[in-house]
This record gives sequence, C-alpha cells and structure tokens, in this order.
Amino acid sequence: MSDFIQNYKADLTRVIEFLKSEMGSLRTNRVNSSLIENVNVEVYDALMPLIQLASISNPEARTLVIQPWDKAVVKNIEKALQQANVGAQPIVDGTLIRLSFASLTEERRKEIVKQLHQKLEEAKVSLRQIREKIKEEVINKEKRKEFSEDAKFKYLEELDELIRKQTDVIKELGESKEEEIMKI
Repeated sequence: MSDFIQNYKADLTRVIEFLKSEMGSLRTNRVNSSLIENVNVEVYDALMPLIQLASISNPEARTLVIQPWDKAVVKNIEKALQQANVGAQPIVDGTLIRLSFASLTEERRKEIVKQLHQKLEEAKVSLRQIREKIKEEVINKEKRKEFSEDAKFKYLEELDELIRKQTDVIKELGESKEEEIMKI
C-alpha cells in the first residue's frame, strides 16, 4: 500500500474503534459495564462519566454493581442512572448501587438489533465520507500535476480496496453482535 493512502488508515481505524465502543453499549443477554460507563453524573460542579467515579463489576449475568470511590456521590450516581434510563432501576445498598436487569424479550431484542443496524450504517457513512475526502484530494493533486494519471488510478484503486476491507470488518462485527443479541 502506498504511503499516501497509508496516511489515512488511522482515520479509518478510528471509525472501527468508535463503532466497537458504540456496540459495547448495546445490551445482550449478559450485561456488561460498558452499558453504563459513560453515563454522565453531576458531581463536584461538573459532569463526569461514571467510570471516573466508581468501579463497576458484573457479579452475575444480569447484574451490575457500582462501588463509588467517594461515598458522598452515591445519591448523584443513583439520580444519573435513573435519568439515563438504562433499563434497570438502581438500588442503593449502603455504599453500593446494584442494577438488576430483566431478561430481554423478543421485542426488545429486535429493538436493540435496529439500534445496531443504525450504528453500523453510521459507521459506513463515516467511511464513505473519508473515502470521498481522500478521493477529492487525489484528484486535486493529479490536476496540480503532483501525481501522474497512472498514480491517481493506482491510489484510487488502493483506496477502494481499503474501504472494502473496512466495510467487511463492519459487516462481520455487526453479524457477530446481532447473533449475540438474539441468543437466548
């Protein structure tokens, strides 16, 4: 792969990494901490993600336990979780907060799959936008005689191949996550 196209690979990788983090926030039968890590909690006159205020553990398949490092923020975390509508009501147990999630219904699974497809499409749109930006730059460089016409076609071909590979990665991630969501 040419250096010119290689310079943009990090942008494409960021799209995939962002998609992975977004997909982590989608619920499956086994809940994980990524469902609530980024819930913003109003503490110390600022909004902070929950992950910066507490440890989050997963002792059972459908239970999350939040243990704040500062016991004074328990009420703030409880309020933020209630407002975030994560699918479970927080239960304060002294200095711990428990979230017990119900099993997913077939209808809820289908809703989550729709959300997944929306996130997958957003990632594909981001890839297309990056491709168009790079393609435009290649064409402009060829017009300014920085690239030969042969080099332009070579770069565009490499770009299309790279985008195709990234799209395949998105498709595989989506299929895997959908299977995980629909699994009973």
